[in-house]
Amino acid sequence: MSMLAGKYIEVDSGVELFVQEAGSGEPIVFIPGFTFTTEVFSKQIEYFSKTNRVIVIDPRSHGRSTMSIHGNDYITHGSDLTKVLQALEVKNASLVGWSFGCLTVWEYIKQSGIDQIKSLVFIDMPPKSLSMNKDDWVEGQLDDIAAIYNTYLRNSSGQREFIKNYITQVMVQRDLEEDELTWLVEQSLKTPYYIASNLFSSGMFSDYREEAKKASQSVPTLLVVAEHWAESAVNYTRELIPDAKIEVLGGHMMFWEYSEKFNELVQSFFNEKK
Repeated sequence: MSMLAGKYIEVDSGVELFVQEAGSGEPIVFIPGFTFTTEVFSKQIEYFSKTNRVIVIDPRSHGRSTMSIHGNDYITHGSDLTKVLQALEVKNASLVGWSFGCLTVWEYIKQSGIDQIKSLVFIDMPPKSLSMNKDDWVEGQLDDIAAIYNTYLRNSSGQREFIKNYITQVMVQRDLEEDELTWLVEQSLKTPYYIASNLFSSGMFSDYREEAKKASQSVPTLLVVAEHWAESAVNYTRELIPDAKIEVLGGHMMFWEYSEKFNELVQSFFNEKK
């Protein structure tokens, strides 16, 4: 594996994002989901850095980036991404967003366009989180989402319980070893609960259907969705963004649990678009 180099990039007054790079070639940029960090993409860094310049980012208030009292929303995360890519002189990039990291990518596209984008990979996230339409692919029922916000994300113990349940019930399909579960929970808890609640509400009230549609018409787009909601996700995606390629694999964190299969799917998609 190529040497992983870490650096900090200032995106706002007093706010620095932690960024790691490995390899050389055409750039691939990975953005983690809600409260997670660069570390979840270790298998992707190892695989893709053999042929590409791989960049992974801790978003604002995640991991080793600055914990900021402002800008904990996906509009700001989108502009943060623009500043990081400019600072690193990234051009003709493939952007890979996981979960709420997809919102960062769509917001980047909304603000900065697609001139510097070669291809897009979205991992298991609908472009609109909530809907009154029962046939839409959504993050969950409104009452359930409200309960998470009002019950779990009000203190550290609630956040810990929520993320632990989400990891074991939605993100990973196999039974985790205790140390694996602890590591994953600790990744998330680097973001304090009072910031996590801001990010959660911002993500749940986002609507990037227009950006998803326009982007997939302009650049090659792959969507990898989890098995547990594959039917609604596939049907919804085919209707909204028919130009996108869709693959179904594992749970919400399939890129980590089934890294070999996931990496091969993505590599195959990149090869098709050359």
